Amino acid sequence: MQKVITPVNAEGRAKLGIRAGDTVRVVQNIVDLKKGKGADKKEKIVKNVRKQVFEGLVISVKHGTESGAMFTVRTTLSGVGVEKTFPLYTPSIDSIEIVKRSKVRRAKLYFIREKAAKAVRRQLRGARMLHLKSDETLTPEEVPAEAEGGAEIETSVEVAAPAAEEAAAEVVV
Repeated sequence: MQKVITPVNAEGRAKLGIRAGDTVRVVQNIVDLKKGKGADKKEKIVKNVRKQVFEGLVISVKHGTESGAMFTVRTTLSGVGVEKTFPLYTPSIDSIEIVKRSKVRRAKLYFIREKAAKAVRRQLRGARMLHLKSDETLTPEEVPAEAEGGAEIETSVEVAAPAAEEAAAEVVV
């Protein structure tokens, strides 16, 4: 049997034991190719390698620890759900770190997609009911009467602050 020479630590990645429900941080090498002209005025291709970190929830692992093993990571970036599927043994991945292990009762967590979409819709529905403007600030007269306790507390603090100043002015006089 021949020993395969590879830049990837295959034993280390197999021992990680990535499974659905883990929160992982994947550091990936991204190669940017840039065309430019050198000092001799000929076109040259310059390679620029940078590292990109992608952290999220593992929603599926396919083919275990075999040579074609893949895992899918999902995260929310700027309010948009993003999923990336990585081959386990690819040399473009610099490192994989398990940040948190969670106990789940499913092998594939595809239901998280719908769950996240419902939560976003629920938040948007709540925002429509509050009549938010584009700058998303509320003035005290725009706060509805049945608003949650947080807005009422802020209003009462603003009302109580001038009363405290008057009391302090009375003590000084």
